[in-house]
Amino acid sequence: MRTFRLLVGFLVVLSLVSAPSAFAAKREKFGIDKRHEEVKRDLRRIKPSKEEFRWKMVMPWSKGLLFYDMAQHFADSVALASGGRLEIKVFSAGELVGANEVFDAVSKGSAEIAHSSPLYWKGKNEAFVAFASVPFGLDAEGYNIWLYERGGLEMLQDLYKPYGIYALPAGQTGQEMGLFSNKKATKMADFKGMRIRTPGWYMDIMNSLGASVSPLPGGEVYLALERGVIDAAEYSTPAINYPMGFDDIAKYVITPGVHQPGFQCDVMINQKAWDSLPDDLKWIVKLAAKETQLWSNAWIENLNAEAIKRFQEKVEFVTLDDETLNEFAKRTHDYLAELKGKFPDVKKALDSQEKFKEDFSLWRDVRSRVAPWPYEKYTSGQQESKGHHLH
Repeated sequence: MRTFRLLVGFLVVLSLVSAPSAFAAKREKFGIDKRHEEVKRDLRRIKPSKEEFRWKMVMPWSKGLLFYDMAQHFADSVALASGGRLEIKVFSAGELVGANEVFDAVSKGSAEIAHSSPLYWKGKNEAFVAFASVPFGLDAEGYNIWLYERGGLEMLQDLYKPYGIYALPAGQTGQEMGLFSNKKATKMADFKGMRIRTPGWYMDIMNSLGASVSPLPGGEVYLALERGVIDAAEYSTPAINYPMGFDDIAKYVITPGVHQPGFQCDVMINQKAWDSLPDDLKWIVKLAAKETQLWSNAWIENLNAEAIKRFQEKVEFVTLDDETLNEFAKRTHDYLAELKGKFPDVKKALDSQEKFKEDFSLWRDVRSRVAPWPYEKYTSGQQESKGHHLH
């Protein structure tokens, strides 16, 4: 009997080992890692370099923001992986150049590299916003798939190319909080006349609703809200917002943060500086950027879990109803359609993102209702990610 069981076990293992070739006879392999051939080619010609480089990194972030830590993390990863052959010294906003001068500093070569977000370069090309955050647009998962697998990264690099800049994604902070406010807005009509702080395309959309919107710098938001200069403001994720103390001066948070389902950062590298790197260091920079992209999202989201609990102690979370969210989505759709009609680069990026969303929608629907809620929440009916009033 024991011999029989051993024989059966052996046959099972044998069948599992041989299964791939059996399946291959029926269908071709599903999916190919396109990088593999590139790596095989590069391994034959790339030799470890001995040259050393010292770069300056500028940014629009101050040291008090977690964005700064993301930039430092990237620089640390490059230093570690290169054995110190490429060291990137990090300078916060104002130390070498002002926050608004970052793009030009890298473009002109006065700094070799910057950590920032495409959102801030709207004035250079309207399409940059699509690669940072789109109202009702891509979330963290969506940006990762679209950038790395759907040609988004190549489109981003094409946008930067005329300015002598090479770019890589290097930081994803996920969905942002809604508006901190002392007005309890839940309907479309409630936003008419409100004075709001928000940047990017959401600023234009809110203005079209009759709000009065300005993209105040992060350092000015607290005082403006405290003094009543503005009625509501959004800035970032719970973990990034918490040190800013908005809950000390606001009663409500109007959720969800439809303005930024995902917020994307990148590193901008002066093209000549990039071209000067040996190929092995170029690979290290690319891999460090991707590692920062992965790490930053996990790091921020874990911190968000604690930060949102602290906010809950002091503010009331107000959820927009489905009708209002649908109306916001319609306004956003119409606004983005106008932009696509004016700017070919915007149309190219947004059409590509919409195609991805459409292609992904069936799988998103099929896999729904298994979100990792705690047992008690799931079995009490919270299978879907619906907003709830928190006090």
